[in-house]
Amino acid sequence: MMKFLSRLGDSNEKEIRRLEPTVARINELEPEFAALSDDALRAKTEEFRARLREQLGDLLLPFEQRPMTRRTTRRSLGPTRLASRRRRRSGESAS
Repeated sequence: MMKFLSRLGDSNEKEIRRLEPTVARINELEPEFAALSDDALRAKTEEFRARLREQLGDLLLPFEQRPMTRRTTRRSLGPTRLASRRRRRSGESAS
């Protein structure tokens, strides 16, 4: 009976809850990276590479690198389908 009841809940819910703080931190940093010029983004990439070489275990690096990667991708390829869908839902304009 317990096995049956455990199947009723979404097995990914626990993982999603665990990742929510990480996603929130990444989203907080994105405006900072959106304001950077292309040259400044390239400089940030070099900064991250140097930090990674110096401190292989730095936990802040992924938080800062993700919004930079998103911004670079949007500038190169345009908005992603997910970003477009999210903007439509929230009423934001394209960046």
